[in-house]
Amino acid sequence: MDLRTKIAQATKQAMKEKDATRLSTLRLINAAIKDRDIATRGEGAETGVGDAEVLAILEKMVKQRRESAKTYEEGGRLDLAEQEEAEIGVIEEFLPRRLSETEIDAAVDAAIAETGANSIRDMGRVMGTLKSKYAGQMDFGAAGPKVKARLAG
Repeated sequence: MDLRTKIAQATKQAMKEKDATRLSTLRLINAAIKDRDIATRGEGAETGVGDAEVLAILEKMVKQRRESAKTYEEGGRLDLAEQEEAEIGVIEEFLPRRLSETEIDAAVDAAIAETGANSIRDMGRVMGTLKSKYAGQMDFGAAGPKVKARLAG
């Protein structure tokens, strides 16, 4: 079952259960996906975005909410920070399981071996390989320094 279908079913279920917080977050997810669909139609894609792009949208939404929650906590607005954390929980339901640190290290090593990378100049290819294989499973902001350290060493 693709992500769009899962999100649609979760939206219907939230409506039946009258779960307002969950429903509003699911509607935000749907709106973000539809916005991206509209943008890609302008580029010639008729079918809209695929699961990989939906994962990227969800990752971006989680990142935005984490930053907002941090800002709210620093500003003493714990109620708003809790709301952001609740939205993160709903969004993360649709993301694949996160890789552990050892799994990330193994994935970085495998990507370096697969691309034949041997210098910092090859970092873009390695990161591209990681992003295509592990979308939604890895924090690429944390993986980048690991790739850089391995290629520099």
